[in-house]
Amino acid sequence: MNDARRSPATRSPWITPTPAPARETWREALFNRRMLICVFTGFSSGLPLYLLINLLPAWLRTEGVDLKTIGFFALIQLPYTWKFLWSPLLDRYALPLLGRRRGWMLVTQLTLLASIPLFGTLHPKVDIWTIVALSTIVAFFSASQDIVLDAFRREILPDPELGLGTSIHVNAYRISSLVPGALALILADRMPWSAVYTVTALFMLPGIALTLFAREPTLVKGRPRTLREAVIEPFHEFITRNGWRAALLVLLFIFLYKLGDSMATALATPFYLDMGFSMTDIGVIAKNAGLWASVVGGLLGGLWMVRIGINRGLWLFGVVQLVSILGFAWLAYVHTPDRLLLAFVIAFEALGVGLGTAAFTAYIARTTDPRYTATQYALFTSLAAVPRTVINATTGWIVERTGWLDFYLLCTVLALPGMLLLLRVAPWRDETADQTQP
Repeated sequence: MNDARRSPATRSPWITPTPAPARETWREALFNRRMLICVFTGFSSGLPLYLLINLLPAWLRTEGVDLKTIGFFALIQLPYTWKFLWSPLLDRYALPLLGRRRGWMLVTQLTLLASIPLFGTLHPKVDIWTIVALSTIVAFFSASQDIVLDAFRREILPDPELGLGTSIHVNAYRISSLVPGALALILADRMPWSAVYTVTALFMLPGIALTLFAREPTLVKGRPRTLREAVIEPFHEFITRNGWRAALLVLLFIFLYKLGDSMATALATPFYLDMGFSMTDIGVIAKNAGLWASVVGGLLGGLWMVRIGINRGLWLFGVVQLVSILGFAWLAYVHTPDRLLLAFVIAFEALGVGLGTAAFTAYIARTTDPRYTATQYALFTSLAAVPRTVINATTGWIVERTGWLDFYLLCTVLALPGMLLLLRVAPWRDETADQTQP
């Protein structure tokens, strides 16, 4: 059998993840220690990011900072896009305590725990540049934490559990947004900002507890022996694994699979406003229908992939993800502020996102070679973020020239190439790639 038809953990002798039963049921997969670990990794990973994109702008605005300056803070998210540049260092070097993965996890988490409360000691109108510097530090260590948490999660999960474990991680990631995006804002009406940031920082403690008590993944052969090997070999291995054409197809698929969906949601709030909905309608419906439908979709996607495998999950969930874009086109065609229709469109789209993201992130995890998990995973996720950070910048220009209905039909068409690439990168009947059949 061609090596391309096997998962990295099956191909490579370098890592021995915790074994799972060959015919593991979804109940056995869901209720085990590894799934609990994925809850902690997702929550710890999402909390600092949502602090930067939800809590920080709210704090600056309430302190009288102008919108232009607040908009400038979007640039502090750049470390999440460029994290693959320093990920080889985390693959190559291990700290003296806790091992290669857990050592770096502890350093990043303790730094975040110490840094976040410092926001509460600053005054936005006086210390704005200090806040910029502190935000950059938090973003850097948050992105670094993502590198090692992704690698750690990939290395502890057997292939049959990649889909479910990844979906649980993603859902916990989303749920963590309720701390800086809801709880902290409620507390801000009742206590000073210094206390708000301290309380928010304390939610890093569960992740620190995970780091201290979890076991380091067992490697048969150690980390890369030189920095050159850590930098060059992850890319060399990926390109030579099945040839540069196969590698290019995988990269193209990672870029395209979420392109249509990402573009469709880029201007969601302005679209709802143009359809005649009030800010209250959008806030109440989107927060409830969107978040929980996405969580349910991700969890269901993970459970189903235990039975059907990652390849078939990419096909089935990709179809739901594609069709959900047409809900926006339907709303644009009707062009009436129907709240029930809005709730349905948002919930269905969020369900499709949850399902599609569960399969997509599991595929990325499976595509990494366990010897270079941190670097390859960071590279793939950075590439997947390009449509969100670059292509989406063109959506406003497109809408102005096409109108909302044609724009969403275009997004639907742009979702097709990623689906067609599944014929090459994740064939429906390629059961050996998944290793997840019942």
